[in-house]
Amino acid sequence: MTKRSSRAANGMRMEPKYVKRRQRGLAVMIAALVLIIGGVIYIGVSVSNGDRKAGAQDYEGTGNGETVLVEIPEGSSVSQLGPELVDKGVVKTDSAFQAAAAANPDAAAVQPGFYRLEEEMSATEAVKALLNPENRTDLLDIHGGATLMDVNVLGGETRPGIYTQISELTCGDNGEDCVPAEELQHVAATTAPEQLGVPEWALEPVKGRGDDPKRLEGLIVPGQYVINPDLTATEILTDLITRSADQYNATGIVERAEALGLAPYELLTAASLVEREAPAGEFDKVARVILNRLAEPMRLEFDSTVNYGLNEVELATTDEDRAAETPWNTYAKDGLPETPIASASIEAIEAMEHPAEGNWLFFVTIDEEGTTVFNDTFEQHQEDVQRALDSGILDHQR
Repeated sequence: MTKRSSRAANGMRMEPKYVKRRQRGLAVMIAALVLIIGGVIYIGVSVSNGDRKAGAQDYEGTGNGETVLVEIPEGSSVSQLGPELVDKGVVKTDSAFQAAAAANPDAAAVQPGFYRLEEEMSATEAVKALLNPENRTDLLDIHGGATLMDVNVLGGETRPGIYTQISELTCGDNGEDCVPAEELQHVAATTAPEQLGVPEWALEPVKGRGDDPKRLEGLIVPGQYVINPDLTATEILTDLITRSADQYNATGIVERAEALGLAPYELLTAASLVEREAPAGEFDKVARVILNRLAEPMRLEFDSTVNYGLNEVELATTDEDRAAETPWNTYAKDGLPETPIASASIEAIEAMEHPAEGNWLFFVTIDEEGTTVFNDTFEQHQEDVQRALDSGILDHQR
């Protein structure tokens, strides 16, 4: 027994139990190595697949050089734009665009309008492009008192009319592909007013002007408009006139005109005079002067109505100008002009609908600051006209 124990202790001979234990340890180590290697391979494949998946969801870069027009309608947000951007090939997926918009804190500041963007932009670059004002088309900005046709100011610059403003707005980045002002005039003169959205109460007088391109004067409300520059001349005018008719009707123009003893188109015409004649804050007073003079009756004798029929205009008019018989010259004809002489703002419309109380029959601006005085009698008015003459405001260059 002593000899067998000694041989085992010297390693000359191992028991079977020890051998099995060593074999199990080796198997565990090999299995662990297999698991580690497999995990590394799995992670590498997952990352690779993730990269490929991300690439499938988004383009790279700032675009391919091809420009398209996209719209953010009034009242909508940039997050609603994704499907249109995908449809027009600007971004690859809506999900990528939504993620990029959510990651940009300025995305909520994107304004309604039309934007020129390149195709195949990364979602991040698309959001940046929408925040760049240089990519946004200009708004059509029609001011109160604007006219359809250009106005040549004597001794000054030409004031672009609404037709010219629309034409300039529709031009692309290269200054081409514009809707010509002449085409807009042709559409205005020859297209059935009903087709252009002219309100029912204005149809008869508009048709009565024949093929005059100015027959739509006054039917576009001043304001800022988002215009799709890709529309045709007919579509643009129809959009503007339809929207304007809704605004005029919303003031109750039909009912208020009847209460004042006017037709709605006459109220619109009178409002255009208020727009051209009255300084800010005096609209309701000038409206009252118009109504008082019509009730007398006495001629309105407004220089703005004289200028509307002239090729060149200035604040002061000559005796010859005032004697010329035109459809608008209220020195030479009784009552209101046959048509509006400018675009009347909602403020001017409401001034006619709710005029100030007073007996005024005369008013005149007496200085370059726009100070306007109102009088009941011709004698008082003459004194204030002399003040205007002394100030030089009524001097003319002809």
